[in-house]
Amino acid sequence: MPEPRATEPYARVSEAPIDEAAVRAAVGDDGCGAVLVFFGVVRDHDGGRGVAALDYRAHPDAERFLRACLESEAREGVRLAAAHRVGALRIGDAALVAAAASAHRAEAFAALERLVARIKREVPIWKRQHFADGVSEWVGL
Repeated sequence: MPEPRATEPYARVSEAPIDEAAVRAAVGDDGCGAVLVFFGVVRDHDGGRGVAALDYRAHPDAERFLRACLESEAREGVRLAAAHRVGALRIGDAALVAAAASAHRAEAFAALERLVARIKREVPIWKRQHFADGVSEWVGL
């Protein structure tokens, strides 16, 4: 996959493990004193039930939706990047890595919080949980 042009935000949806260093590097800038990276990882429980694994499926245009979220949330002086993994994930795997950088931490924290909430709400990626008892179900459909 080609690297984004300098004017395009780093937005990836892939079955490959997330390149965490690339997400962080995409927001790096000498003028940024705050660089934050969020890791959304697969946990071993949900709603009091044991989770064994997850499957993520994405709409073919999911990366375009992710890029639109990044572009929409961009503010003057705040740099954003994100990658979401799809396919079969195990406990502890990173499903979402998002980064924000700005001159000061308050702006970076606020931007990262808005971005992650928006990704979960707007990017067409669906999660199927496989529970430890053998039952599986789609989440948030």
